[in-house]
Amino acid sequence: MEFLQKEFLAYLSLEKRHAPNTVDGYSRDINKFFQFFKEKPLESIKTGDIQTFLIDLHQKKLSAASIARCISSLKAFFRFLTSEKFIKSNPVEIIETPKLWRKVPGVLSFDEIDALMKSPNLENVLGIRDRAMLEILYASGLRVSELIALKKSDLNFQVGYLRSMGKGSKERIVPIGEVARSAVNEYLNLSRPQLLKGNNVPEIFVTRLGRKMTRQGFWKLLKQYALKANIHTPISPHTLRHAFATHLLERGADLRSVQQMLGHSDISTTQIYTHILQERMKQIHDQFHPRA
Repeated sequence: MEFLQKEFLAYLSLEKRHAPNTVDGYSRDINKFFQFFKEKPLESIKTGDIQTFLIDLHQKKLSAASIARCISSLKAFFRFLTSEKFIKSNPVEIIETPKLWRKVPGVLSFDEIDALMKSPNLENVLGIRDRAMLEILYASGLRVSELIALKKSDLNFQVGYLRSMGKGSKERIVPIGEVARSAVNEYLNLSRPQLLKGNNVPEIFVTRLGRKMTRQGFWKLLKQYALKANIHTPISPHTLRHAFATHLLERGADLRSVQQMLGHSDISTTQIYTHILQERMKQIHDQFHPRA
């Protein structure tokens, strides 16, 4: 089973050209599957066994989204095994992936964003770095994986944009405003040289040890600043991406432009934000219309 997993993950990376984070997600799901069936030969696993495994995930309180993703991972894995003739039949083929309701993300208000941006202490090098990361994330709508992968060559402050490599190695160009550019320039000139400690790190954002910033490291910092800013909305790096999209739409941006800036390949993914706007319009109508 270990050999087959390695072959599958290599196939995803080299032939399908999936991003490392995507491959890691597949790997975690396949590991759960192997752990459950560690005493059972792969060739003997039937559709009923797969259903037992999925029931076990449900009993372990995994979310519906996590279980749906696991089914998708298993479908891809077993398609690979049958196409490469490792097994004869596909036990997952007739199992349907449940359709999930799209979850409307929580959105920070303008005041909450402002409080968050003011939270880092600009009297030290770490605070200057942290403000630059927060500003550029909100200004561009990047995913956290895209933020920590940014290099100097990805920035063009004269024209006012950055270049990002998103999911599926798709490159996109995103405009960034003066506030974010100023914060990043201050970090590059005053903070980053001190943090590097002589290390040669191509990525822009580095830790206090002079190494590349990690997703977990940034998440931890964000949680701390949210507490400091007295923000009670559950927050993650993706919350700033949601705020970026929603605030643009609230101020009149069209959905297609927001789709391009977010790097969504399908407009239906971006349309989730229209639900937020519709709800807010209803609240405004109920509050201000004389006959509401």
